[in-house]
Amino acid sequence: MSFHSMWAELLPVGRSSASGGYRRFAWTGADADCRAWFREQAETRGLAYEVDRNGNQWAWLGDPAAGDAVVTGSHLDSVPDGGAFDGPLGVVSSFAALDELRSRGVGFTKPLAIVNFGDEEGARFGLACVGSRLTAGELTVEQAHRLTDGEGVTLPRAMEAAGHDPDAIGADPERLARIGAFVELHVEQGRALDLSGDPVGVASAIWPHGRWRFDFRGEANHAGTTRLADRRDPMLSYAETVLAARREAELAGAVATFGKISVEPNGVNAIPSLVRGWLDSRAADQETLDTVVTAVEKAAREYAAAQGADLDVVRESFTPVVEFDHALRDELGRILGKDTGLKVPVLGTGAGHDAGILSGRVPTAMLFVRNPTGVSHSPAESAAEDDCLAGVDALADVLEGLACR
Repeated sequence: MSFHSMWAELLPVGRSSASGGYRRFAWTGADADCRAWFREQAETRGLAYEVDRNGNQWAWLGDPAAGDAVVTGSHLDSVPDGGAFDGPLGVVSSFAALDELRSRGVGFTKPLAIVNFGDEEGARFGLACVGSRLTAGELTVEQAHRLTDGEGVTLPRAMEAAGHDPDAIGADPERLARIGAFVELHVEQGRALDLSGDPVGVASAIWPHGRWRFDFRGEANHAGTTRLADRRDPMLSYAETVLAARREAELAGAVATFGKISVEPNGVNAIPSLVRGWLDSRAADQETLDTVVTAVEKAAREYAAAQGADLDVVRESFTPVVEFDHALRDELGRILGKDTGLKVPVLGTGAGHDAGILSGRVPTAMLFVRNPTGVSHSPAESAAEDDCLAGVDALADVLEGLACR
Protein backbone atom coordinates (compact mmCIF):
# COMPACT_ATOMS: atom_id res chain seq x y z
CA MET A 1 0.00 0.00 0.00
CA SER A 2 1.44 3.40 -0.99
CA PHE A 3 2.01 6.35 1.33
CA HIS A 4 -0.75 8.19 -0.50
CA SER A 5 -3.35 5.44 -0.08
CA MET A 6 -2.49 4.88 3.60
CA TRP A 7 -2.72 8.60 4.24
CA ALA A 8 -6.08 8.86 2.47
CA GLU A 9 -7.43 5.91 4.46
CA LEU A 10 -6.44 7.38 7.83
CA LEU A 11 -7.35 10.99 7.02
CA PRO A 12 -11.12 10.90 7.84
CA VAL A 13 -10.73 9.07 11.17
CA GLY A 14 -11.70 11.30 14.07
CA ARG A 15 -12.06 14.42 11.94
CA SER A 16 -14.56 17.07 13.04
CA SER A 17 -16.82 18.30 10.28
CA ALA A 18 -17.27 21.55 12.19
CA SER A 19 -13.63 22.54 12.66
CA GLY A 20 -11.83 20.36 10.12
CA GLY A 21 -9.50 19.35 12.95
CA TYR A 22 -9.03 16.02 14.69
CA ARG A 23 -10.39 14.72 17.98
CA ARG A 24 -8.55 11.46 18.35
CA PHE A 25 -8.46 11.26 22.13
CA ALA A 26 -7.02 8.33 24.06
CA TRP A 27 -9.27 5.33 24.60
CA THR A 28 -12.22 6.78 22.65
CA GLY A 29 -13.96 5.51 19.52
CA ALA A 30 -11.74 7.54 17.21
CA ASP A 31 -8.66 6.18 18.97
CA ALA A 32 -10.00 2.65 18.58
CA ASP A 33 -10.44 3.22 14.83
CA CYS A 34 -6.84 4.45 14.57
CA ARG A 35 -5.62 1.43 16.50
CA ALA A 36 -7.61 -0.89 14.23
CA TRP A 37 -5.97 0.79 11.23
CA PHE A 38 -2.51 0.21 12.74
CA ARG A 39 -3.25 -3.46 13.37
CA GLU A 40 -4.52 -3.91 9.82
CA GLN A 41 -1.34 -2.34 8.41
CA ALA A 42 0.80 -4.66 10.52
CA GLU A 43 -1.09 -7.82 9.62
CA THR A 44 -1.30 -6.93 5.92
CA ARG A 45 2.52 -6.86 5.88
CA GLY A 46 2.89 -10.10 7.79
CA LEU A 47 4.33 -8.37 10.84
CA ALA A 48 3.90 -9.79 14.34
CA TYR A 49 1.35 -7.56 16.07
CA GLU A 50 1.15 -7.03 19.82
CA VAL A 51 -0.14 -4.57 22.41
CA ASP A 52 2.10 -4.04 25.41
CA ARG A 53 1.04 -3.71 29.03
CA ASN A 54 0.60 0.07 28.65
CA GLY A 55 -1.56 -0.03 25.53
CA ASN A 56 1.17 0.82 23.04
CA GLN A 57 0.90 -1.04 19.71
CA TRP A 58 3.87 -2.82 18.12
CA ALA A 59 4.45 -4.41 14.72
CA TRP A 60 7.56 -6.58 14.56
CA LEU A 61 9.70 -7.83 11.70
CA GLY A 62 12.11 -10.40 13.11
CA ASP A 63 12.44 -11.80 16.62
CA PRO A 64 11.81 -9.19 19.33
CA ALA A 65 13.72 -11.29 21.84
CA ALA A 66 16.89 -11.10 19.75
CA GLY A 67 17.57 -7.61 21.11
CA ASP A 68 19.31 -4.59 19.59
CA ALA A 69 16.13 -3.86 17.64
CA VAL A 70 15.71 -0.76 15.51
CA VAL A 71 12.33 0.84 16.29
CA THR A 72 10.49 3.62 14.52
CA GLY A 73 7.00 5.11 14.77
CA SER A 74 5.16 7.85 16.62
CA HIS A 75 1.54 8.28 17.76
CA LEU A 76 -1.97 8.54 16.27
CA ASP A 77 -3.88 10.56 18.88
CA SER A 78 -4.40 14.32 18.60
CA VAL A 79 -4.86 17.52 20.54
CA PRO A 80 -8.38 19.00 20.45
CA ASP A 81 -9.04 20.01 16.83
CA GLY A 82 -5.44 19.24 15.93
CA GLY A 83 -3.87 18.78 12.53
CA ALA A 84 -3.51 15.67 10.41
CA PHE A 85 0.27 15.38 10.49
CA ASP A 86 1.36 15.57 14.12
CA GLY A 87 1.96 11.92 15.00
CA PRO A 88 0.26 10.12 12.10
CA LEU A 89 2.93 11.27 9.61
CA GLY A 90 5.51 9.32 11.60
CA VAL A 91 3.42 6.16 11.78
CA VAL A 92 2.35 6.18 8.12
CA SER A 93 5.92 6.97 7.04
CA SER A 94 7.22 4.03 9.08
CA PHE A 95 5.05 1.53 7.22
CA ALA A 96 5.88 3.22 3.90
CA ALA A 97 9.62 3.09 4.72
CA LEU A 98 9.37 -0.63 5.44
CA ASP A 99 7.64 -1.11 2.08
CA GLU A 100 10.45 0.83 0.42
CA LEU A 101 13.11 -1.33 2.08
CA ARG A 102 11.38 -4.49 0.94
CA SER A 103 11.21 -3.14 -2.60
CA ARG A 104 14.98 -2.58 -2.42
CA GLY A 105 15.43 -6.22 -1.50
CA VAL A 106 17.60 -5.48 1.53
CA GLY A 107 18.40 -8.09 4.14
CA PHE A 108 17.75 -7.25 7.78
CA THR A 109 20.42 -8.10 10.32
CA LYS A 110 18.44 -6.75 13.28
CA PRO A 111 14.79 -6.90 14.33
CA LEU A 112 12.72 -3.95 13.17
CA ALA A 113 9.59 -2.66 14.90
CA ILE A 114 6.99 0.03 14.23
CA VAL A 115 5.24 1.47 17.28
CA ASN A 116 2.15 3.57 17.97
CA PHE A 117 2.51 5.07 21.44
CA GLY A 118 -0.76 5.68 23.26
CA ASP A 119 -1.98 9.03 24.56
CA GLU A 120 1.02 11.09 23.44
CA GLU A 121 -0.82 14.41 23.33
CA GLY A 122 -2.43 14.16 26.75
CA ALA A 123 -5.60 15.78 25.41
CA ARG A 124 -7.97 13.69 27.49
CA PHE A 125 -6.19 13.19 30.83
CA GLY A 126 -3.98 16.27 30.89
CA LEU A 127 -0.58 14.54 30.85
CA ALA A 128 1.42 14.13 27.65
CA CYS A 129 3.17 10.91 26.57
CA VAL A 130 1.32 8.61 28.98
CA GLY A 131 2.13 5.42 27.03
CA SER A 132 5.85 6.10 26.75
CA ARG A 133 6.09 7.57 30.27
CA LEU A 134 4.59 4.41 31.76
CA THR A 135 6.90 2.22 29.71
CA ALA A 136 9.97 4.20 30.74
CA GLY A 137 8.92 4.27 34.40
CA GLU A 138 8.55 8.06 34.40
CA LEU A 139 4.89 7.75 35.40
CA THR A 140 4.05 5.46 38.31
CA VAL A 141 1.03 3.19 38.38
CA GLU A 142 -0.38 5.20 41.28
CA GLN A 143 0.00 8.48 39.39
CA ALA A 144 -1.57 6.98 36.27
CA HIS A 145 -4.56 5.67 38.21
CA ARG A 146 -5.23 9.18 39.52
CA LEU A 147 -5.48 10.71 36.04
CA THR A 148 -9.03 11.88 35.28
CA ASP A 149 -10.64 13.42 32.21
CA GLY A 150 -13.00 16.38 32.09
CA GLU A 151 -16.01 14.12 32.62
CA GLY A 152 -14.56 12.56 35.76
CA VAL A 153 -13.62 9.30 34.04
CA THR A 154 -10.37 7.87 35.35
CA LEU A 155 -7.68 6.48 33.10
CA PRO A 156 -8.19 2.91 34.42
CA ARG A 157 -11.92 3.12 33.69
CA ALA A 158 -11.30 4.44 30.18
CA MET A 159 -8.74 1.73 29.44
CA GLU A 160 -11.01 -0.99 30.76
CA ALA A 161 -13.94 0.29 28.69
CA ALA A 162 -11.70 0.08 25.62
CA GLY A 163 -10.81 -3.54 26.39
CA HIS A 164 -7.39 -3.04 27.98
CA ASP A 165 -6.43 -4.28 31.44
CA PRO A 166 -5.51 -1.23 33.57
CA ASP A 167 -4.04 -3.45 36.28
CA ALA A 168 -1.25 -4.48 33.89
CA ILE A 169 0.21 -1.02 33.34
CA GLY A 170 3.65 -0.06 34.60
CA ALA A 171 7.34 0.22 33.80
CA ASP A 172 8.54 -2.18 31.09
CA PRO A 173 12.34 -2.37 31.31
CA GLU A 174 12.45 -5.75 29.57
CA ARG A 175 10.86 -4.27 26.46
CA LEU A 176 13.15 -1.26 26.45
CA ALA A 177 16.17 -3.55 26.84
CA ARG A 178 15.33 -5.08 23.45
CA ILE A 179 15.71 -1.72 21.68
CA GLY A 180 19.07 -0.67 20.25
CA ALA A 181 17.82 2.55 18.66
CA PHE A 182 14.55 4.46 18.31
CA VAL A 183 14.07 6.91 15.43
CA GLU A 184 10.90 9.01 15.30
CA LEU A 185 9.90 10.92 12.17
CA HIS A 186 7.72 13.97 12.79
CA VAL A 187 6.43 16.97 10.91
CA GLU A 188 8.43 20.02 11.98
CA GLN A 189 6.50 22.23 14.40
CA GLY A 190 8.11 25.44 13.23
CA ARG A 191 9.58 26.94 10.04
CA ALA A 192 13.31 26.27 10.30
CA LEU A 193 13.30 23.85 7.35
CA ASP A 194 11.08 26.09 5.29
CA LEU A 195 13.47 28.97 5.85
CA SER A 196 16.53 26.84 5.03
CA GLY A 197 14.91 25.24 1.98
CA ASP A 198 15.48 21.66 3.18
CA PRO A 199 12.76 18.99 3.05
CA VAL A 200 14.19 16.94 5.95
CA GLY A 201 16.23 17.71 9.06
CA VAL A 202 17.63 15.95 12.12
CA ALA A 203 16.72 16.93 15.70
CA SER A 204 19.39 18.07 18.12
CA ALA A 205 17.43 18.49 21.34
CA ILE A 206 14.01 19.12 22.87
CA TRP A 207 13.69 22.28 24.93
CA PRO A 208 12.85 21.85 28.62
CA HIS A 209 9.14 22.41 29.09
CA GLY A 210 6.32 22.02 31.56
CA ARG A 211 2.72 22.74 32.52
CA TRP A 212 1.70 24.77 35.55
CA ARG A 213 -1.86 25.21 36.89
CA PHE A 214 -2.76 28.60 38.33
CA ASP A 215 -5.84 28.60 40.61
CA PHE A 216 -7.15 32.12 41.26
CA ARG A 217 -9.82 32.07 44.00
CA GLY A 218 -12.12 35.02 44.61
CA GLU A 219 -15.74 35.47 45.60
CA ALA A 220 -18.78 34.66 43.49
CA ASN A 221 -21.33 37.44 43.35
CA HIS A 222 -23.95 39.08 41.15
CA ALA A 223 -22.49 40.72 38.04
CA GLY A 224 -25.19 43.39 37.96
CA THR A 225 -25.54 44.41 41.60
CA THR A 226 -22.01 44.17 43.02
CA ARG A 227 -20.07 47.43 42.97
CA LEU A 228 -16.68 47.22 41.23
CA ALA A 229 -15.01 48.37 44.44
CA ASP A 230 -16.59 45.49 46.38
CA ARG A 231 -15.52 42.70 44.05
CA ARG A 232 -12.93 39.97 44.53
CA ASP A 233 -12.82 39.01 40.86
CA PRO A 234 -10.17 36.38 40.07
CA MET A 235 -10.70 36.84 36.33
CA LEU A 236 -8.87 40.19 36.50
CA SER A 237 -5.83 38.56 38.12
CA TYR A 238 -5.87 35.80 35.54
CA ALA A 239 -6.13 38.24 32.61
CA GLU A 240 -3.21 40.29 33.88
CA THR A 241 -1.18 37.10 34.35
CA VAL A 242 -1.78 36.09 30.74
CA LEU A 243 -0.25 39.38 29.63
CA ALA A 244 2.62 38.94 32.07
CA ALA A 245 3.42 35.54 30.62
CA ARG A 246 3.68 37.00 27.13
CA ARG A 247 5.85 39.85 28.37
CA GLU A 248 8.25 37.65 30.34
CA ALA A 249 8.59 35.16 27.48
CA GLU A 250 9.46 37.94 25.05
CA LEU A 251 12.10 39.34 27.40
CA ALA A 252 13.73 35.91 27.82
CA GLY A 253 13.50 34.66 24.24
CA ALA A 254 11.27 31.81 25.38
CA VAL A 255 7.60 30.91 24.92
CA ALA A 256 4.77 30.94 27.46
CA THR A 257 1.11 30.28 26.77
CA PHE A 258 -2.11 30.17 28.76
CA GLY A 259 -4.15 28.01 26.39
CA LYS A 260 -6.67 26.37 28.69
CA ILE A 261 -9.03 27.89 31.25
CA SER A 262 -11.76 26.68 33.61
CA VAL A 263 -14.16 29.07 35.32
CA GLU A 264 -16.59 28.55 38.21
CA PRO A 265 -19.50 29.06 38.36
CA ASN A 266 -19.09 29.98 34.68
CA GLY A 267 -22.20 32.13 34.41
CA VAL A 268 -22.58 35.19 32.19
CA ASN A 269 -24.13 37.21 35.02
CA ALA A 270 -21.90 35.88 37.81
CA ILE A 271 -18.54 37.09 39.07
CA PRO A 272 -16.29 33.98 39.14
CA SER A 273 -15.28 32.32 42.38
CA LEU A 274 -12.50 30.35 40.70
CA VAL A 275 -10.49 30.90 37.55
CA ARG A 276 -8.12 28.05 36.77
CA GLY A 277 -5.62 28.55 33.97
CA TRP A 278 -2.89 26.31 32.65
CA LEU A 279 0.49 27.74 31.67
CA ASP A 280 2.67 25.97 29.10
CA SER A 281 6.20 27.35 29.02
CA ARG A 282 9.32 26.27 27.11
CA ALA A 283 12.84 27.62 26.63
CA ALA A 284 16.16 26.63 25.11
CA ASP A 285 17.69 25.95 28.53
CA GLN A 286 16.63 25.27 32.11
CA GLU A 287 17.82 28.57 33.56
CA THR A 288 15.77 30.59 31.10
CA LEU A 289 12.66 28.48 31.69
CA ASP A 290 13.00 28.88 35.47
CA THR A 291 13.39 32.64 35.05
CA VAL A 292 10.20 32.92 32.99
CA VAL A 293 8.00 30.75 35.20
CA THR A 294 9.27 32.39 38.40
CA ALA A 295 8.56 35.85 36.99
CA VAL A 296 5.06 34.86 35.84
CA GLU A 297 4.21 33.40 39.24
CA LYS A 298 5.56 36.50 41.03
CA ALA A 299 3.43 38.77 38.86
CA ALA A 300 0.37 36.54 39.34
CA ARG A 301 0.69 36.72 43.12
CA GLU A 302 0.96 40.50 43.01
CA TYR A 303 -2.12 40.77 40.80
CA ALA A 304 -4.07 38.35 42.99
CA ALA A 305 -3.21 40.28 46.14
CA ALA A 306 -4.31 43.55 44.51
CA GLN A 307 -7.70 42.04 43.65
CA GLY A 308 -8.22 40.34 47.00
CA ALA A 309 -7.89 36.88 45.41
CA ASP A 310 -5.96 33.84 46.59
CA LEU A 311 -3.59 31.94 44.33
CA ASP A 312 -2.28 28.38 44.26
CA VAL A 313 0.28 27.31 41.65
CA VAL A 314 0.83 23.60 40.94
CA ARG A 315 3.39 22.16 38.54
CA GLU A 316 1.50 19.37 36.80
CA SER A 317 4.24 18.10 34.51
CA PHE A 318 7.82 18.85 33.60
CA THR A 319 10.36 17.51 31.12
CA PRO A 320 13.99 18.63 31.35
CA VAL A 321 16.08 19.39 28.28
CA VAL A 322 16.54 16.29 26.10
CA GLU A 323 19.78 15.99 24.20
CA PHE A 324 19.30 13.25 21.62
CA ASP A 325 22.01 10.62 21.46
CA HIS A 326 24.91 12.39 19.76
CA ALA A 327 26.38 9.28 18.17
CA LEU A 328 23.01 8.24 16.72
CA ARG A 329 22.26 11.79 15.58
CA ASP A 330 25.64 11.98 13.82
CA GLU A 331 25.03 8.58 12.25
CA LEU A 332 21.73 9.80 10.81
CA GLY A 333 23.52 12.77 9.31
CA ARG A 334 26.19 10.52 7.83
CA ILE A 335 23.63 8.14 6.31
CA LEU A 336 21.52 10.91 4.81
CA GLY A 337 24.52 12.74 3.36
CA LYS A 338 26.31 9.62 2.13
CA ASP A 339 25.38 9.80 -1.55
CA THR A 340 24.87 13.53 -1.89
CA GLY A 341 27.60 14.92 0.34
CA LEU A 342 25.08 17.46 1.59
CA LYS A 343 24.97 18.42 5.24
CA VAL A 344 21.56 17.70 6.73
CA PRO A 345 20.34 20.56 8.93
CA VAL A 346 20.29 19.90 12.68
CA LEU A 347 17.68 21.80 14.67
CA GLY A 348 16.18 21.97 18.13
CA THR A 349 12.48 21.89 18.96
CA GLY A 350 10.21 23.26 21.64
CA ALA A 351 7.75 20.38 21.30
CA GLY A 352 7.77 17.23 23.42
CA HIS A 353 7.79 13.76 21.86
CA ASP A 354 7.82 10.10 22.84
CA ALA A 355 11.42 10.03 21.58
CA GLY A 356 12.27 12.52 24.30
CA ILE A 357 10.71 10.34 26.98
CA LEU A 358 12.60 7.26 25.82
CA SER A 359 15.92 9.08 25.44
CA GLY A 360 16.92 8.38 29.04
CA ARG A 361 16.54 4.63 28.48
CA VAL A 362 17.56 3.95 24.87
CA PRO A 363 19.47 5.83 22.14
CA THR A 364 16.93 7.99 20.32
CA ALA A 365 16.90 10.35 17.35
CA MET A 366 14.35 12.30 15.34
CA LEU A 367 13.81 13.28 11.73
CA PHE A 368 11.75 16.34 10.86
CA VAL A 369 9.79 16.89 7.65
CA ARG A 370 9.32 20.43 6.37
CA ASN A 371 6.17 22.30 7.39
CA PRO A 372 5.71 25.26 5.02
CA THR A 373 3.61 27.34 7.42
CA GLY A 374 5.13 26.24 10.70
CA VAL A 375 1.58 25.83 12.03
CA SER A 376 0.96 22.83 14.28
CA HIS A 377 -1.76 21.64 16.68
CA SER A 378 -4.24 23.23 14.26
CA PRO A 379 -6.27 22.13 11.24
CA ALA A 380 -3.94 24.39 9.19
CA GLU A 381 -0.98 22.09 9.89
CA SER A 382 0.42 20.88 6.57
CA ALA A 383 3.24 19.30 4.62
CA ALA A 384 3.60 18.87 0.87
CA GLU A 385 3.33 15.31 -0.42
CA ASP A 386 6.76 15.59 -2.08
CA ASP A 387 8.27 16.49 1.29
CA CYS A 388 6.42 13.63 2.97
CA LEU A 389 7.83 11.23 0.38
CA ALA A 390 11.29 12.71 0.94
CA GLY A 391 10.77 11.94 4.61
CA VAL A 392 9.83 8.34 3.79
CA ASP A 393 12.98 7.94 1.69
CA ALA A 394 15.12 9.48 4.44
CA LEU A 395 13.60 7.18 7.06
CA ALA A 396 14.10 4.16 4.79
CA ASP A 397 17.76 5.12 4.29
CA VAL A 398 18.22 5.50 8.04
CA LEU A 399 16.56 2.18 8.83
CA GLU A 400 18.62 0.45 6.17
CA GLY A 401 21.79 1.95 7.62
CA LEU A 402 20.89 0.93 11.16
CA ALA A 403 19.14 -2.43 10.69
CA CYS A 404 20.62 -3.88 7.52
CA ARG A 405 24.36 -3.62 8.13
